[in-house]
Amino acid sequence: MKKILSLLSLVCLLHGQELKVLAQAKKSAVDYVNPYMGNISHLLVPTFPTVHLPNSMLRVYPERPDFTGDEIKGLPLVVTSHRGRSAFNLSATQGEAGQALQHVYHYTYDNEVIKPYYYEVSLLDEQIDVSFAPSHQSAIYTLEFNDKGLRSVILNALSGNVEVNGKTIYASQRLQNNTTVFLYGEFDVEPVAQGMVVDHAIDKNKTAAEGQEVAAAFQFAANTPKVNFRYGISFIDIEQAKQNLRREIKDFDLRKVALRGRAIWSKALSSIEVKSPLIDDKELFYTSLYRCFERPVNISEGGRYFSAFDGKVHVDPQPFYTDDWIWDTYRATHPLRLLIDEPTESNILNSFVRMSEQMDHFWMPTFPEITGDSRRMNSNHGVVTIADAYVKGLRTFDVEKAYESGKKAVQEKTLAPWSAAPAGWLDQFYKEKGYIPALRPGEEETVPEVHKFEKRQPVAVTLGTSYDEWALGQLATALNKKADAQQFLSHATNYRNLYNKKTGFFHPKDKDGRFIEPFDYRYAGGQGARAYYGENNGWVYRWDVPHHVADLISLMGGKDLFIKNLNQTFREPLGKSKFDFYSQLPDHTGNVGQFSMANEPSLHIPYLYAYAGQPWMTQKRIHELIRQWFRNDLMGIPGDEDGGGMSAFVVFSMAGLYPVTPGLPSYTIGSPFFQETKIQLSNGKSFRIKALNFSKRNKYIQSAKLNGKTWNAAWIHHHDLMAGGELLLVMGDTPNRDWAAQSPPPSFKMPEN
Repeated sequence: MKKILSLLSLVCLLHGQELKVLAQAKKSAVDYVNPYMGNISHLLVPTFPTVHLPNSMLRVYPERPDFTGDEIKGLPLVVTSHRGRSAFNLSATQGEAGQALQHVYHYTYDNEVIKPYYYEVSLLDEQIDVSFAPSHQSAIYTLEFNDKGLRSVILNALSGNVEVNGKTIYASQRLQNNTTVFLYGEFDVEPVAQGMVVDHAIDKNKTAAEGQEVAAAFQFAANTPKVNFRYGISFIDIEQAKQNLRREIKDFDLRKVALRGRAIWSKALSSIEVKSPLIDDKELFYTSLYRCFERPVNISEGGRYFSAFDGKVHVDPQPFYTDDWIWDTYRATHPLRLLIDEPTESNILNSFVRMSEQMDHFWMPTFPEITGDSRRMNSNHGVVTIADAYVKGLRTFDVEKAYESGKKAVQEKTLAPWSAAPAGWLDQFYKEKGYIPALRPGEEETVPEVHKFEKRQPVAVTLGTSYDEWALGQLATALNKKADAQQFLSHATNYRNLYNKKTGFFHPKDKDGRFIEPFDYRYAGGQGARAYYGENNGWVYRWDVPHHVADLISLMGGKDLFIKNLNQTFREPLGKSKFDFYSQLPDHTGNVGQFSMANEPSLHIPYLYAYAGQPWMTQKRIHELIRQWFRNDLMGIPGDEDGGGMSAFVVFSMAGLYPVTPGLPSYTIGSPFFQETKIQLSNGKSFRIKALNFSKRNKYIQSAKLNGKTWNAAWIHHHDLMAGGELLLVMGDTPNRDWAAQSPPPSFKMPEN
């Protein structure tokens, strides 16, 4: 009966009357997803309400600046990059024969419904109702016409070619780096005319065109009530796009495609089940989890894939994944996937290796996209992802090649941000002195590898590379590469070379070893603080040693001073007006004092209290921060979400754990937001986190048991989690300052389990 109700609810959804029946059916995890969450940004880029299946090649979202956009630009057919513009565009109109046709229509719209697996909207001026449902590499649109007149459907390619033949259309769209996306589509209704759009009219004698802004039009009889359009996409060729469509969508039944998509999403999101009477919390949680499945995307098509990393089509039965901004996702998204979807993580890591083999240099990627590795941001944190997977027991990827590609990336590629150039003077200096030198104010940049806008980011790069080399040292130790291990682990504390004992901050030095002074840790470094740091200021990078927190505590003079400095980070005023602060540091939003909830280098900071004997303060901070900055509404995300980079923080934190140090098989215990969280692990077992005396007010852990045994540590081992079982937390509304105060999470070198 429940299955019947679920089906009936979806049928009603597809006619814009979802709520009455959906309320009668048992909700699935996907029904708690709100794709609109965060669609209005606090300052920079909003989230986009993406319609797609988990980690799938075909993704769309309505084209508008953000939720407040008064118009949508046509109907999208595929987005080829996370938060990039769509390739191709579909428009529909109705009117008298001979009316002027546009390549792309801008629509006043209403009655929009967005689910992860379904899109619906009314085009008001045109009086057309639109429905859409995606599969992995194909999708289907239904256009319902509610007025008299000749129906016209136009498909536009921004830069490529379009060809029509009866009910069928073939198209291609050129992207960057010799990458092309192909489209094969077909209608279920025979058109009365088709041809290219030339001078705002349909040229029936012209069936193909190539160039910029080319478009084809199909016209249908005035009494046609609706038209279905199904299509497949490919990065290989038109024939493969056709095969992708035929494999996935065998008829024109949009409801069937939507039902299948809903089932796929329900299964993926049910990998973590939460129990709570607080519906907004469940919607925040499952929306965040949904965003962790947006990328990377599997671009394998029938055992083949086109790789922009070498410009070739490869025959390979193993799925190939790309579009993964590793600087954002290595911190929590990859560790989350290791728990709930290990086969996909394995395929992703093997894809990193294949990318390395295909590029001109055998260097691990840093920012792989559909169009190749853009080498954006700083450091080489793919090596951390590899190390994290290996120390947590993943053995289904080529770790030897992964290690070598990571080693070469760190040693042979320049450490200059946003650059794919070989190592140069800056890198040789780092190898000899153990830090990236900063320019003094007014000193001219002479290093050719340095990006003009992104600058050297010397503190960020020194700290990030210290972490990367630590991760390589971990891997080298596990692989019995003793000489490499000794070398890399000796470099893993290079962050010390920039530590200013007088101020307690990581402070830029020039090439002569002198600190840049005078110095303001809030504002020095120009736009985005990039001359010294990167997107965030010195207050955030003060804590960017996630691999050796114990040593950071020692550098600061012990636990008491460490806690004092942590507290001051959340209390230090901006020092200028908000206008001045955010004009210079637009990524540094979601502020609590100088702490930035909106940027990835800050995500681990609230968990650092647990390392200094105050896990109760971590519990307090996590609840405050998520309540303040993450909400089930249009402005519910404080900064750039970046395809799971920030959402995975929410998923872990609301469950009650967080991987502060990817590369160590441990999780710091925070404070759960649910009565019970059940994680369905990749190995078939499950791990439960239960909160007794659960309420919004009861955020403090009073006592704990792990599998029935008293647990007085602020962390748990990955192997204990993967063995399945239960972490039972007794909660209260006041801190228990003694719980786990003497058992901080591990740092630098993992103790034996």
